[in-house]
Amino acid sequence: MTKNQEYLELESSIKAEFQSSLSPADALDLLEAGNQRFLSGNGSKRRSQSNLLKGAAQGQAPFAAVLGCIDSRAPIEEIFDAEIGDLFVARVAGNTVNGDILGSIEYACKYAGSKLVLVLGHTQCGAVKGAYASLKDGNLTGLLERIEPAVAPVRETHGTDAIDEAIDLSVANNVQLVCERIKKESQILAELEESGAIRIVGGVYNVATGEVDFSTYPG
Repeated sequence: MTKNQEYLELESSIKAEFQSSLSPADALDLLEAGNQRFLSGNGSKRRSQSNLLKGAAQGQAPFAAVLGCIDSRAPIEEIFDAEIGDLFVARVAGNTVNGDILGSIEYACKYAGSKLVLVLGHTQCGAVKGAYASLKDGNLTGLLERIEPAVAPVRETHGTDAIDEAIDLSVANNVQLVCERIKKESQILAELEESGAIRIVGGVYNVATGEVDFSTYPG
């Protein structure tokens, strides 16, 4: 039986035994399979809410941590057909990273056993568009400055008009740079990946089709 089949047969929230049996590749397979169910319209909701809540009250063992954007069109658990207790989810505009986000992911992987870190960008990202336009306003200024390294080279080659192609390239650049920053700025996560305990990967969610492209940063 594959790990995805085992996952689909769970009756309650994920337990530590199932989580520990997974490799980082297994965790990525679970996300990919979940997105395929979402795309096909065969979303699960296999486990009863009462069982999920009862299991969650006894502890948690999510198989992956996802860093996504706050965008309302990219609901993380829904995209991956996931249920209560399946995923750690951190969301911030532009799926960028700071010390608090890094600490959260470190907790997810080192202390709670998650096997995968997915940085998930999405098409038509407003934060990336704001960075592309060099928007400066309140607390957004500092946030968008962290996205600037992803958009600057695209702006040089494509001009200042935020056409779809330029934004899509910037979104992909941002995912890649955030993955690299996680490894550069978190010794804990870098060492976990080097040891094979986790993988750090990146993908882009298409808000028009519902599909996640996992090739952005294979890890």
